[in-house]
Amino acid sequence: MPRRSQPVAELVEQARAGQKRAVARLISLVEDASPQLREVSAALAPHAGGAHVVGITGAPGVGKSTTTSALVTAFRRTGARVGVLAIDPSSPFTGGALLGDRVRMGDHATDDGVYIRSMATRGHLGGLSWATPQAVRVLDAAGCDVVLVETVGVGQSEIDIVSSADTSVVLMAPGMGDGIQAAKAGILEIGDVFVVNKADREGAATTRRELRSMLSLGQRRDESWKPPVLMTVASEGEGVDEVVEAVRAHHASMTESGELVRRRTERARREVEAIALVEVQRRLGAVGEDDALRRLADDVVAGRRDPYAAADELVAGL
Repeated sequence: MPRRSQPVAELVEQARAGQKRAVARLISLVEDASPQLREVSAALAPHAGGAHVVGITGAPGVGKSTTTSALVTAFRRTGARVGVLAIDPSSPFTGGALLGDRVRMGDHATDDGVYIRSMATRGHLGGLSWATPQAVRVLDAAGCDVVLVETVGVGQSEIDIVSSADTSVVLMAPGMGDGIQAAKAGILEIGDVFVVNKADREGAATTRRELRSMLSLGQRRDESWKPPVLMTVASEGEGVDEVVEAVRAHHASMTESGELVRRRTERARREVEAIALVEVQRRLGAVGEDDALRRLADDVVAGRRDPYAAADELVAGL
């Protein structure tokens, strides 16, 4: 006999009461694009907006997972409830997450004030999963004071974190390549806090100096905030408290200047736009199954209509 699905409203109330199983179920509904997704979104909306969403990004090998784990420890010392979304590469066979950051953050597994979830990218580019915004909303509504979003580590192109976080922390490490190339790739433009991890290695001071120099020349997203460049040895917990202080200072600065509202509004705009595009693509797919698109294509080939006019007619029929 099939198991009866639990009502969404009941799941949300259980999640708000701190029940990790309910949080896990809600995120699974989001990841699987469940038919209940709209109901989940509507139920979460009144309870979200209180968490500080912190993105952690950087090239592979800089120590993102180690830093994330250390940040969880530091935030917990302040009494904050912490949620972690660790975005992993997708298995080409199952579509699931490969690396399993929950294993690497095992020290926090028994802490009721911490929720850790690995999410697969499932082919989504930019270092995040397509379900990230709604998963963040689940953790926010569940009472997390801070939500850490660790990107997949695809390199310097993972700038999607800007559209999913209030504060973006960019990690670098000595010996990870030419800093000028990092600046050209644009990753410096997305950071609010910069961290040179593995600072016990040779060249850390040089890396920090180069970062400061490049930041002084570049244009910032928020002119009221000067991004700090900090040094850490995350594996030993060194310098991590300073990162937490910088993240909190950035949040306070954004709140005072109005930047926080601006960023969250922009984030909502992008999310609405993405959902609308998915719906348009779905309708286009339905149109493509009938004869309308074929007739328009025939007209283009025969020269009776140009492609733009054909596209206009197709869109008008959606």
